Amino acid sequence: MRVSICAVGRLRAGPEHDLIQDYASRFDKTGRGLGLGPLTISEVEDKKNIGMRAEAELLERVVPKGAKLCILDERGAVMTSPDFANQLGTWRDQGTSDVAFVIGGADGIDPSLRAQADFALSFGKMVWPHMIARMMLCEQLYRAASILAGSPYHRV
Repeated sequence: MRVSICAVGRLRAGPEHDLIQDYASRFDKTGRGLGLGPLTISEVEDKKNIGMRAEAELLERVVPKGAKLCILDERGAVMTSPDFANQLGTWRDQGTSDVAFVIGGADGIDPSLRAQADFALSFGKMVWPHMIARMMLCEQLYRAASILAGSPYHRV
């Protein structure tokens, strides 16, 4: 199952970039034997600063056709890491070929795109900067693959 992160904003060089690349690489290596991956990251930018609707249109263009759409939203499901791993495993086992995680911009995800989502995931009731949310998602994807592989990376 291919995994995509479709996000508003360009990642610049720095600690977030390094962590995202590290966890993405770890996910690819661990997930390969589990039928997970590769992980691709697509970035969009509303250069005209029109707003959420413009961002949604840009995001819709980079989400793979037919992908299960999972948005990151503060109103979404709050899950444990094992529950998230089980969700990924379930999608894979059901024959899902692509899953796309969408991270909106500063104002969130446009309601029109939110309405299309198959799943909404939250990293808690706090709002996180989109670059940190991207880094946290990459780490959780790696952790999920590690859990599914039976690795000792995740400890309860």
